[in-house]
Amino acid sequence: MNMDIQDQLKNLFPDHKASEETQKEAPTLWMQDEPMICKYEKRKGKPITIIEGYTGATSDFKQLAKEIKKLLSVGGSFKNEQIIIQGDYRDKIMSFLKEKGFKVKRVGG
Repeated sequence: MNMDIQDQLKNLFPDHKASEETQKEAPTLWMQDEPMICKYEKRKGKPITIIEGYTGATSDFKQLAKEIKKLLSVGGSFKNEQIIIQGDYRDKIMSFLKEKGFKVKRVGG
């Protein structure tokens, strides 16, 4: 007897009606007026990309950092209101942020 999770939930909670709200995607991130800044630096001889200027909640910015690192399969961190990504990925990061609806400004190089 093989049931998927939806069938199991229906058996456990027969009166529950699946609402539209439970099947909604993750909420969109805070949209801002000022563009975020995407810049390139070298630290300890290694290239890094820095994204800063986000005005929304810190938790949303951390989530964005996680998505960027996963998208590019690279390491990085979130410090001092900045997302720091290992490597020079300005073009990929900027196109990703534009798809999400952010305004992005390239600084330097």
